[in-house]
Amino acid sequence: MSIAIENRQKKFKLDSRRIRRSLKRLMKELCCEDGELSLLLVDDDQIREINRMYLQRDHSTNVISFSMREGEFGAINPRLLGDIALSVETAARDAAAGGIDLMDEVEFLLIHGLLHLLGYEHENATSAESRKMKTRERELFFILRGYPII
Repeated sequence: MSIAIENRQKKFKLDSRRIRRSLKRLMKELCCEDGELSLLLVDDDQIREINRMYLQRDHSTNVISFSMREGEFGAINPRLLGDIALSVETAARDAAAGGIDLMDEVEFLLIHGLLHLLGYEHENATSAESRKMKTRERELFFILRGYPII
């Protein structure tokens, strides 16, 4: 299991050890404990630039995933899951609006991003596929934290 974490934002202090432990636990739970992924923690300006550059969407968002398992060459290295970019600034706003802890929100977004790397979809998906992803997110959060996400 290889997890690379880079924190490029300075507005919020995060527990990087907890993030790494959580990702390891999630990867084990999702049967991809031999996988490799990278996590980039950014602010809103940085995620907006990533969103604009790679997805042609000119706005900030909470999390973006780039799966290395998709496309014509997706099977070359099945251990390589992909990259997750997470805006801690957006996560903090969403956590405050929802009345939840910032690290809980970050972990929920890690789950969301990791599921995207593994092929789960909710945007251009059937309602059944969207429900499947939402249900799995909640199950994994409960496994990780021992209580449900609001």
